[in-house]
Amino acid sequence: MITPQTFTNIATQIRTATRQPFEVAGTRSVAGGDINSAFILQGKQKNYFVKLNRAELVEMFAAEFDGLHALAQTHTLQTPTPIVFGQADKVSFLVLDYIEFGRMTATAQRQLGEQLAALHQKKQPYFGWRRDNTIGSTPQSNTRTHDWVTFWREQRLGFQLKLLAQKGYNSTLQQLGEKLCARLDDFFTDYTPSPSLLHGDLWGGNVACDTQQRPVIFDPACYFGDREADLAMTELFGGFGGDFYPAYRSVWALDAGYSTRKTLYNLYHILNHVNLFGAGYERQALQMMEQLLSA
Repeated sequence: MITPQTFTNIATQIRTATRQPFEVAGTRSVAGGDINSAFILQGKQKNYFVKLNRAELVEMFAAEFDGLHALAQTHTLQTPTPIVFGQADKVSFLVLDYIEFGRMTATAQRQLGEQLAALHQKKQPYFGWRRDNTIGSTPQSNTRTHDWVTFWREQRLGFQLKLLAQKGYNSTLQQLGEKLCARLDDFFTDYTPSPSLLHGDLWGGNVACDTQQRPVIFDPACYFGDREADLAMTELFGGFGGDFYPAYRSVWALDAGYSTRKTLYNLYHILNHVNLFGAGYERQALQMMEQLLSA
């Protein structure tokens, strides 16, 4: 249960982390997505953005804290600065610097495309990540590997299919999934991905711009993977303007096979939506599998 004392305790941890004075002058509830509760913690000189969830999910916030640091260290895209995470009054929390959002403009969309391409060009030594994290509230396995197809088969599609089997999805979805996983090599005969640092959950709800029209990305599910996986998700639910894609390609052109593989990459997120939100997404997953198998 969230009480005023919860925020008082979080303020204490903010002071410890920043070594700066901070007292809560007010709180304001804001939209936090489907997974977390979110608030703006208002102080006299500074505001913070706070995400809250159940106490046992503190590792989810630890991984997000780590991912935001990793993105910031590339000096490519703006992210909210992570301040502190932890537990207070039987809830877990993550505190970020508060960024006031402005209107997304064509200029910001172009900058977003160029800066995302710059992020993806940062060379990485392996596929995976230094820790597991979550996609939404679903565990996301990131065991290191040097073979991308194996990684996508076992730790992305296979992992989601296993979770679905545990929930009783044992018919056509599993059969088509197994067939597709057995044929993944067919999608990479003329294309060898290199590991890029990915945001990992790059849909329109996790992108904005500040009041100076500079793009901001947040709520990452980072790992090192094929950059096409990030690009594919930008197309899954919309929200990215027509200026974004030419700007990205002007920095780093895409392989012709992307037009097919983007469905393969977005299948992961649709399977996760079946896991998170139920059978309403099952038909979409089946259609994507059939499309890929017929390709």
